[in-house]
Amino acid sequence: MSAGGCGSGACQCRETAAPVPASAPVAVEAAASKVPTEVACAAINGVALHLPGERPDEYTLRELAWAELLRQEAVARRLLPHSDAHLAPHLGPAEQAVIQQMLDDEIEVPAASEDECRRYYAARSAHFALGRRVHARHILFAVTEGINVAALAAHAEKALIELRHKEVAPGRFAELARTLSNCPSGADGGDLGWIGPDDCADELAAELFHTSEELDAVGLHPRLVHSRYGFHIVEVLARDAGRRQSFEEVGPRIAVQLAQQSRAKALHQYMQLLAGGAQVSGLVLEGADSPLVQ
Repeated sequence: MSAGGCGSGACQCRETAAPVPASAPVAVEAAASKVPTEVACAAINGVALHLPGERPDEYTLRELAWAELLRQEAVARRLLPHSDAHLAPHLGPAEQAVIQQMLDDEIEVPAASEDECRRYYAARSAHFALGRRVHARHILFAVTEGINVAALAAHAEKALIELRHKEVAPGRFAELARTLSNCPSGADGGDLGWIGPDDCADELAAELFHTSEELDAVGLHPRLVHSRYGFHIVEVLARDAGRRQSFEEVGPRIAVQLAQQSRAKALHQYMQLLAGGAQVSGLVLEGADSPLVQ
């Protein structure tokens, strides 16, 4: 199994190995990463999202679909010129700006009240601490191209079950890290040292710093942590809670965060309405994940 990464600066995974590449969230291109296939082209209202014989990955395909839905809506509103093309055209900066303005005009997001911000702060004050960090170690089972993901996950679960056994030897975690981990930290028994929310992959940060049930937890994480790099067995050896900021310090940031959440929800609903009124073929649209509507 080839080396993978965890995203932690402590183990230098970012420099030593790259994860399986995800679709780049760039402005819509009809010529993205493609896999030849015999299936028909995916299309929005009869406009193909890719050339025949080509098949973008699922993320890119949905991105193309959301962009084409928005383009067609802008055309219907006479904000963009009509096109007789049977293939979704590339959206340049000017077209994207028109669509963004259309969304800004359509989506109204009320400002969060001070009471809403205070309630949010009261429920999550620990998340706004400065200098939070954990001393952690992990075992990475890297997902690489061609690997049997189900078998890899089962292998990782087996190791986790062994480590959760009450009679496990104290040095067993380090031993398994040295023999199983695809992270360079495995040579040090999986030790990542002291890391903060910005020192590791977002998925690890979410589990270690942003899940309320884990804010004060130490010890072996009870479940595998899934990240863009693979499956992680994680153990927190110690925590530093940092300094909690007052509401006055973080109130403006909370207001922005709540506004962003409200906008994301409104955009999702708007895009679902567009999808519901369109003829969508060759794919299923379940969420508005295009960068154009983020």
